[in-house]
Amino acid sequence: MSTGERRPFRFGVVVESARSADELTAVARRAERLGYATVTLRDHFLTEPFGDQFAPMVALTAAACATSTLRVGTLVLANDHRHPVLLAKEAATLDQVSGGRFELGVGAGWLREEYDRAGIPFDPPGVRVERLEESLRILRGLLGGEKVSMTGRHYSVRDLEVFPRPASRPPLLVGAGSRRMLGLAGRYADIVGILPRALPDGTISDEITERLPGTIARKVDHVRAQGRDVELSMLVSPTFGPGPREAAARVAVLRGWGASSAELVLDMPSQFVGPPDHIAEQMAARRDTYGFSYYVVSDTQMEEFAPVVAALAGR
Repeated sequence: MSTGERRPFRFGVVVESARSADELTAVARRAERLGYATVTLRDHFLTEPFGDQFAPMVALTAAACATSTLRVGTLVLANDHRHPVLLAKEAATLDQVSGGRFELGVGAGWLREEYDRAGIPFDPPGVRVERLEESLRILRGLLGGEKVSMTGRHYSVRDLEVFPRPASRPPLLVGAGSRRMLGLAGRYADIVGILPRALPDGTISDEITERLPGTIARKVDHVRAQGRDVELSMLVSPTFGPGPREAAARVAVLRGWGASSAELVLDMPSQFVGPPDHIAEQMAARRDTYGFSYYVVSDTQMEEFAPVVAALAGR
């Protein structure tokens, strides 16, 4: 499998526990001191399944102003919640406010209950993905300093430019799990977050097969088949403990896969189990196998995960 040029490791934090502006900026400052490259926010307005969250673009502005080197990013915005022209304006402004430290993550949207409760039409997957592709074309053009004209099925823009014009286009991250989304991400994104596939009913697959080595290898291949060298990313929840097999057994039971699946967990590219030095070795090996170099963990784990960051960041 071709993984392109081997990229140095970097690590991010997704903020899940902050419930005040002070807590948010404290997490950002602590992440910066610990050597994390990014602090990120999700884009949901229901409490479940990730807890209450701030509006990402406003909150990330506060995080950027509280730090000096830490990059800030969305992980990820639901495309259906914002028109791409308005999003480009916000992204360009945040990029300037942060001194060029913004990374724009966008996805097709997947949480049906959120759409239903907000009165947003939850269109079939193909429609949402098609709409995202048009949005990405507009975003890449506007944030790249181009004058954009495009007539699509979902968006039509004419002779538009964005102000402020970014000194360089902010990196685009696309989260993807299905074959079509992986191809789309490979064509338009600078960073691709590999995910389990979203299901038509508006949930994320919890099938063990979505996490096995062969499945992840095929997903990476779908991205690479587009012929662009992109950064590969994954949101992970490491399980720490003195023994990798014991930790893997805990994961298997908690996820409902059964204790007999512990050996499968040990080989899953999305699962990291054991002490920090063992997890660092796993990450180095999996970068060689799959190409993953950018990992994101919850702020609830950033202290425990810090030794891994210290061992690998920038290498």
